[in-house]
Amino acid sequence: MGTTQLETVPEPKYWHLKTVLSDALDSEFAVGEILPNERDLAARFGVARATLRQALEQLELEGRLQRRRGVGTTVAPPRVGVAVDPVSHTWPGAAGDDWQPVDAIESATVPAAVAGLLATAPGDPVHIVRRSRVTHGRPVAAELLYVLAEAVPGCPPAASLGAPARARAVLQELQTLELEGQDRTVELGSARAEDAKQLDRLPGAPVLVVTTRYVSGGRTTAVAVSTYRADTCRLTFGESDAAALLAS
Repeated sequence: MGTTQLETVPEPKYWHLKTVLSDALDSEFAVGEILPNERDLAARFGVARATLRQALEQLELEGRLQRRRGVGTTVAPPRVGVAVDPVSHTWPGAAGDDWQPVDAIESATVPAAVAGLLATAPGDPVHIVRRSRVTHGRPVAAELLYVLAEAVPGCPPAASLGAPARARAVLQELQTLELEGQDRTVELGSARAEDAKQLDRLPGAPVLVVTTRYVSGGRTTAVAVSTYRADTCRLTFGESDAAALLAS
């Protein structure tokens, strides 16, 4: 890893240093290799340790580095390519869906944004299905799937089933409905405590939040809020058509 003069660079020093370090990670370091300590790196690049820490923190957020107590800073493996729509035009839980059911409850309380998408009135019951996704042995996403209870009246009483079975029961009932379309949006967010635990991250860690609407009977019947690890995932998307259906 060579040295670089940073004094005349107009952009913030830490940002330019991040770019230099990123190039070095590609050309000089192998996955899992431990970087030199902060003191040596700061001296090599002629920057304060505070500047170096900013650059390292940014690279960690981008998934290029992993910082572990007792180990040091290591080069992270490449991001995992994750298909957000691996099975097009199907309900969650259909054949080929690699999400794993965790649990399901029935509730009259849902986040305001989800209630708006489902067009529910206060007190309307909604099934909330929790699912998880693991790729190459690593947890990559957690999901809350909100399903209008009136759309799946055949679900057995929750008390009669175990946790994964409750989730599977709601998913099976969804398969009996005609899916007319679906669409997705993605935004950067922060991991909530429950999702962070499931994803092996700290609360507040950066995540990618994918919100999917499922349309049946001319209305939004289900909404999935999927939280992906921003440091390890590279998302790919398919086509969407629910917006056009609802606008027609």
